Amino acid sequence: MTSIVVHYQEIALKGKNRPWFIARLVRNLRRAVSDLDVASVRALMGRIELVLGPAAAPEVIGERIRRTFGIANFSYAGRTTLDLDEIAAAILTDLGDRTCDSFRVSVKRADKRFPLTSPQAEREIGGRIKEARGWRVDLDQAELVIHVELLTDQAFYFFGKEKGAGGLPTGTAGRVACLLSGGIDSPVAAHRMMKRGCSVTFIHFHSYPILSRASQEKARELVTLLTTWQQRSRLYLVPFGDIQQQVVLSVPGPMRVVVYRRLMLRIAEKIGRLRQAQALVTGDVVGQVASQTLENLAVVGSVATLPLFRPLIGMDKDEITAEAQRIGTYPISIIPDQDCCTLFTPRNPQTRARLADIEAAEQALAIDDLVERAVREAVVEEFTFPSMHKRTQSLAETR
Repeated sequence: MTSIVVHYQEIALKGKNRPWFIARLVRNLRRAVSDLDVASVRALMGRIELVLGPAAAPEVIGERIRRTFGIANFSYAGRTTLDLDEIAAAILTDLGDRTCDSFRVSVKRADKRFPLTSPQAEREIGGRIKEARGWRVDLDQAELVIHVELLTDQAFYFFGKEKGAGGLPTGTAGRVACLLSGGIDSPVAAHRMMKRGCSVTFIHFHSYPILSRASQEKARELVTLLTTWQQRSRLYLVPFGDIQQQVVLSVPGPMRVVVYRRLMLRIAEKIGRLRQAQALVTGDVVGQVASQTLENLAVVGSVATLPLFRPLIGMDKDEITAEAQRIGTYPISIIPDQDCCTLFTPRNPQTRARLADIEAAEQALAIDDLVERAVREAVVEEFTFPSMHKRTQSLAETR
């Protein structure tokens, strides 16, 4: 096999904007395989071809493709001219010593000017293969399906399809800022937004030096993994311990968790606007913990002026855990750490906060000063894939 043929699905529905989406997907694929032996990545009549170099490792390249959003499926393919004898001969060569009880040929014509219809081409190619191998033809439940795609000046053939990540190409839907804890939920929420074409900026709140650096290390590991899906990420590490201490001194115990989260949203929105983010993202789930009752979610969310997305809002823990395992974040998320959310947490947090009461309690805090200070003291780290280079800088250096 000399090529990998990529097929997209949702992009095909984009009408006049389709060329822009395809160009972004081609760019993302080039970046994903930039350190591998791929000679070229090019769009060809409703599909994308990756031309493999002589030293290419198809399975490694396939794994990179599998983590590129916007792809419905892909196949390890051979390329020939449009001559049916040559197509059949190339298929027989690549089949090698493979055996099967039944087979069929499925032909698609990307260019309808080809002189034979698809069924006619199927019969011609299938007949040559049947004569050479003696296999039985089964059009309904064939053990082996041989796919042939006829373009204007070339043909592809392949023996199976690998499932892609689906969704839309990264970068086609704008930028969002995700509040990333060290838990199971928020990485899954971030991944879901990536799948819809969003570029995700990560914001992690920590309480170092009051607590250890463990939560920061988990955040870095999670962003490193998630960057294999979106190729470039920025992580903001925001010190939150001093703010929590001031809240403890000024706010009644049952209200503190809601006040913490409102402060986090304010800080995240400030950072998000610096990054031209168009929305905030959290891993909130209705009723999962005390701070996530409908009443508390409404009170916390009321401080945001950017749209606030909660992609997991109606999922249960088993569903989220299964998704975390599938995308690979689960083993990192369950590593024990000291999260800032557990610091100074009251024994009986309020479950039905009233906005007026929370706003009254916040009058004791210099909200604007706390937010400005947290944003100013944030440390920024940049991640790229496939090189996985990480660069640390202060927030002032990113402006």
